[in-house]
Amino acid sequence: MPAETLSANADLYDAGLTSFASVQLMLGLEDAFDVEFPEHMLNRKTFSSIAAIENSISEIMRAAA
Repeated sequence: MPAETLSANADLYDAGLTSFASVQLMLGLEDAFDVEFPEHMLNRKTFSSIAAIENSISEIMRAAA
């Protein structure tokens, strides 16, 4: 499924995201936003949608401020 067609709340795992890809995604997000995902966020729910990822990044950045 092309990324451009996904809504913010679309299930990324239904769209083809794998466990391995979610780890790669997490590492890329950590580099891009200069953050580190805490252990309690290392789960399927955190990476389940674009909106969930956005919320998680925002939460991490608020906690760091």
